[in-house]
Amino acid sequence: MVVITQGVIFDIDGVLEFRGQVYPGAPEAVASLRERGVVVRFLTNSTLKSRASAAEKLQRRGFAVTEDEVITASYATARYLRGLHPRSCWILLDGDGLREFDGLPQDEHDPEYVVVGDYRQRLDFEHMNKALRLLLRGAKLVGMQSELIDLSAGEAELNVGSWAGMLERAAGVQATYIGKPSPYVFELALEGMGLEKHQVLMVGDKTSTDIRGANDFGIRSALVRTGEFGGQEADGNARPDFILDSVRDVPALFA
Repeated sequence: MVVITQGVIFDIDGVLEFRGQVYPGAPEAVASLRERGVVVRFLTNSTLKSRASAAEKLQRRGFAVTEDEVITASYATARYLRGLHPRSCWILLDGDGLREFDGLPQDEHDPEYVVVGDYRQRLDFEHMNKALRLLLRGAKLVGMQSELIDLSAGEAELNVGSWAGMLERAAGVQATYIGKPSPYVFELALEGMGLEKHQVLMVGDKTSTDIRGANDFGIRSALVRTGEFGGQEADGNARPDFILDSVRDVPALFA
């Protein structure tokens, strides 16, 4: 079946690469779509990476990509916060993704927003209790993404949604989540494509984020049987329009 569309949003980890290895034919598949005039974007729930570092990593691995074609959960969260003009934020995050928050007012003692990303080793008793007390005093909670488990390193690890969810329950507050499957991050991806929803296809390996997010946002989706396909966070209610063996099969939808 041929898809009548003009844009593709690719998940990165699990679709183009996985655990440090690029999938065979992935760079060529992206290049083939570009040759056909398809607008391409890359959407990842990574909070540790900035747009620049994510794009640079893809470039090193053979993908032709520019920084403005990439959206990370950290970039999307920073965009969301800038739209709110916050009095102050406490950003719980490590890595290059922290650069996306440059220029936002920071205050870890009395912030308007407590913002949870991948804070690595500092998501400990001291820092979680500090965040809890700030929320109990009225700070608002933002989770950079809502995934509970990360399998990208091979072994199961707690992901950002687990830490933010713990704070939600303990403080009795509702977090705002930014990354997939939130409609906000899909809207952000669509914003720079110059296309309508019916013209865009999401390609991902996870039903709980990629496919559920595409369903909720109102764009078509293709689920690839790679990465975390059928993993622990599978969403049986999410419905892809296409199921493919790998990213190499995506250009055939445009034949």
